[in-house]
Amino acid sequence: MDPTKVRPMGRLQTTEGLTEDQGELLKLVRQFVDEQIIPVATELEHKDEYPTEIVEGMKEMGIFGLMIPEEYGGLGESLLTYALTVEEIARGWMSVSGIINTHFIVAYMLIQHGTEEQKQKYLPRMATGEVRGAFSMSEPGLGSDVAAIRTKAVRDGDTDSWTINGQKMWLTNGGSSNLVAVLVKTDLGEKSVYKNMTTFLIEKESGFGETAQGVTVPGKIEKMGYKGVDTTELVFENHHTSTAQILGGVPGKGFYQMMDGVEVGRVNVAARACGLSMRAFELGIAYAQQRETFGKKIAEHQGILFRLADMATRLEASHQMMVKAARLKDAGQRNDLEAGMAKYLAAENCANVVEQSFRIHGGYGYSKEYEIERLYREAPMLLIGEGTAEIQKMIIGRRLLEEFALKG
Repeated sequence: MDPTKVRPMGRLQTTEGLTEDQGELLKLVRQFVDEQIIPVATELEHKDEYPTEIVEGMKEMGIFGLMIPEEYGGLGESLLTYALTVEEIARGWMSVSGIINTHFIVAYMLIQHGTEEQKQKYLPRMATGEVRGAFSMSEPGLGSDVAAIRTKAVRDGDTDSWTINGQKMWLTNGGSSNLVAVLVKTDLGEKSVYKNMTTFLIEKESGFGETAQGVTVPGKIEKMGYKGVDTTELVFENHHTSTAQILGGVPGKGFYQMMDGVEVGRVNVAARACGLSMRAFELGIAYAQQRETFGKKIAEHQGILFRLADMATRLEASHQMMVKAARLKDAGQRNDLEAGMAKYLAAENCANVVEQSFRIHGGYGYSKEYEIERLYREAPMLLIGEGTAEIQKMIIGRRLLEEFALKG
């Protein structure tokens, strides 16, 4: 039985109040996922092969320009539409959603913070997928401690020339991208460490080795899951750049620009977790209706039935919280609390739902012939991407203390 045949379209992960255009777009994406991604995902994942044909298909559909304004050649869609698209794509193969997620964050940062010249230069080509984005904050010894960044950009006197030295880590699309937004330290004499950080837009060639003057991408980092997409380091050795390549044209705003990008990135990680959860549920409920033990389908055993109920409840709760966080951002409201909650809840629920589906499959879940084995290795990435669960809880907790501060 094909799990897509049992997908309960009318009940789980539905979104109220979508326009006809949004509905049609999501229908097209779902069809693309069912026909072009799911049939090849496991084979490509096992080979750790970049999904070139899938990426070309997404370019043709305009997905790389989904949120880029129409004046720059994009579709001008909302964060909600984008997040729902990501949810569908992650249902097919989580790695593919990673290819567009980092691209989207760079495009979003350009839309929100770029100079008009930077927008004109990059956004039209990002909309077509000709220019592909990656962004970089982390470093080998850094983890979640962004303030400890050591990669440094030094200005040449009072000129517009800068030289960058240092090493960055965990770049999704590090090899395949040709535009990287990189957060570096700049000594501007500010008391706050966060005001001494700047985002540079680094142009490079796609591929590995020295991809631009003083810019080296050493090679792919081998990972447990999240394969197909390239995750890399980025090494700067006296890379020469200029003030024109500073996002927004003014140094010292990099940390705040990156945090804005990561906030929408968290909504998208939540969306990816929702998509992966949905696929795990589909696989689990299909298998439970096929496999027989003790003379009846395992779905009729109360233990399995309870698992299915728990899984469906978790993925529904995650979806609705993700939708709320996206809608708040679209309305121009602060959403760091909701984005943190959505990312935290959806990622934890995803890990749980995938494990329950894995258990429903019994011994077959451990076999590489079954799709759930791939999902079981992919889910952990969502627990750490765009900030660990602990970081999300710190963000949530601090915002709660602001909201509920005692008076007097």
